[in-house]
Amino acid sequence: MASIKDVAARAGVAVSTVSKVLNHYPNVSENTRKKVNEAIEELGFVPNAVAAALSSKQAGRIALLIHLNTNTQAIDEISMQYLAGALESAREYALDVVTVFFSMLEGMGVEEVIGYFRSQSIHGIIIYGISREDQVLQELVRRQIFRIVLVDVPLVNECTSCVWIDQAAAQYAVAEKTMLMDTIPYKKVLYIAGKSNGYVTRERIRGMEKFARDYGLEMIVRNGEFSEKKARELTMEYAEEQDMVVCASDLMAIGAMRALMYMDIFRPVCGFDGLTLMGYVGQQMNTVRQDFARISQEAVTELEILMNGGSGREVVLDYTLVRLKYEDIIR
Repeated sequence: MASIKDVAARAGVAVSTVSKVLNHYPNVSENTRKKVNEAIEELGFVPNAVAAALSSKQAGRIALLIHLNTNTQAIDEISMQYLAGALESAREYALDVVTVFFSMLEGMGVEEVIGYFRSQSIHGIIIYGISREDQVLQELVRRQIFRIVLVDVPLVNECTSCVWIDQAAAQYAVAEKTMLMDTIPYKKVLYIAGKSNGYVTRERIRGMEKFARDYGLEMIVRNGEFSEKKARELTMEYAEEQDMVVCASDLMAIGAMRALMYMDIFRPVCGFDGLTLMGYVGQQMNTVRQDFARISQEAVTELEILMNGGSGREVVLDYTLVRLKYEDIIR
C-alpha cells in the first residue's frame, strides 16, 4: 500500500507539501497541487481515518515527551535543540504541539498516561528516550493506541518508528580516531559509559567492545550516568593505569579532562554529542556531533507519515566526527 512518502517521491515534493494538499491549505500553487493529486491517483493512495481527520486542528495535535534537566547547561542544550527542530517542522505540517516533560507523568500507570494524552487530544507522540526499565512507556508503545516516534530507542511496530544514529558505529569511530592520532601503541582503555539502563548505553558499549577486540585492547567499563562529577571521580580512580579515556558524552569528557589536569597527567580523551560546551574546556577533544535539531525534524516528519497511514520503521541518520576547540564556538 502506498504511503504519503511514496506520493511525495512520485510528485517530486516534500512530505509536508503532500500533507498541505491533503488538508486543502491555500498556500500551495495549482501546479504543485496538480502534481500531488496525479501522484495520489497513480499510486492509489488512500489516506486513513487519522489522515482524513487532519483537517481539524485537534487531529493535528502532537506531544513532545522530553526530559528537562535544569541542573546542567549541557543537557539543557540538547533538549533545546530537540524542541527547536520539532517546532520548526511542526509549523511546516501545521501541527499543534504540546510539550510534556517526563516528570509530569511520574507515578502514573499506563492507563493514566493514555487518559492524559487523550484529554489533551493527542494523536501522535515523539518520545525522546525511554529507559529499558520504563515499563509504563514501553507498554504504551506496545498498545499501539497512538502513533509514536521514539528518539534513540530501537523499538518498532506498526504504529511506532525509531529515529537515531548508529550509536555503536559512532562510538567506535570516535575512539578509533582518537587512538590513531597518537603514534604510541595503546594497550588499555577506560570507557565511561552512560546510564546503565539506557538503550543508547547498550549500543555504545557494543561499539566499544568491538573496538577493544579489533585493536587487542584491555577495557574497563564504568557507568558515569552522564554526570560530569561521576566521570571526574572515575577518571581519578582508574585513568592512571589506562592509555586513553573514552566518554559516552561530552559532559563526562569534560569531567575526565578536569580530573586529568588535577592529577597532572596526560591521557587522550574523547566525548560524544558535539555540544558547544566542549569548546570551553580549554583543550581540543574529538567528539561525535549529533544534529539534534535535524533528528527532531526527522522525527516530526516520520510522525506525519505514521499519522497518514505509514508503517513504523527504523530511521538511521548520519553523524560527523569533529575536533572541537574554542575558536569554533566564538565565530
